[in-house]
Amino acid sequence: MDRPYKKYKTVGVVLAYNCAKELPGIYRRLPKELLDDIILVDDASKDNTVDVARELGIKTFPHEHLGYGGNIKFGLQKALEMGADYMVEIHGDGQYDPSSIAPALQKMEQGCDFVLGSRFTERGRALRDKMSRARYYANIGLSFFDRLVLQLPLTEFHTGFRVYSRKLLTTIPFPAGSDDYLYSFEIIVQARYCNLRVEEVPVRCDYSGTHTSVSIWKSTVYSFQMFYVLFLYALARIGIKTKLFRCVSR
Repeated sequence: MDRPYKKYKTVGVVLAYNCAKELPGIYRRLPKELLDDIILVDDASKDNTVDVARELGIKTFPHEHLGYGGNIKFGLQKALEMGADYMVEIHGDGQYDPSSIAPALQKMEQGCDFVLGSRFTERGRALRDKMSRARYYANIGLSFFDRLVLQLPLTEFHTGFRVYSRKLLTTIPFPAGSDDYLYSFEIIVQARYCNLRVEEVPVRCDYSGTHTSVSIWKSTVYSFQMFYVLFLYALARIGIKTKLFRCVSR
């Protein structure tokens, strides 16, 4: 396929935690012609994920347990050090369909700073893909509230498919975010606070088999934390800033 964004270096960042069985399948499905490099950051897996990654020829960076958000930040920092202009977040369990990488990169080429993959652009699609009803309706409700506060026209704010730009990561203080799942939401709010361009593309999600989905309890805690982040955002908008909400230039 034509690749107008070839002048930009694109690095796929595979987030891994106990995904040795799933990793070969997701690696085969990646559109390698669109990625200049692929790295894997392993959050202290207890299986042989690191060995499998190295057998596949993936540049692998294991580390002590950092948590979900900590692992993302570690991977993004590695990609920046490698000179990446765009960084594609790839889940090692294969939950998100990699066919969305191409349209997401096209949006980046059109001037986006941050692209999310949404499971809700087609009504009911996530349910047909076997997302539980509890998660489906919770996501819709939370995303409605997020749209209201942030004034971003996104159909979903709680997705694990993302493409980051160097501009995004050198404008927001992304290392200041949580080391847990909350990080995924914080970085969207940080981007909004700094008036960066955030858009979305449709993405399909596989809920069959073994995946590292968040438990109901952790999802509940995450929901309350989300409201607190929005509260801090509202304070920052009136001049009461925290370490999360400041725009930097590096």
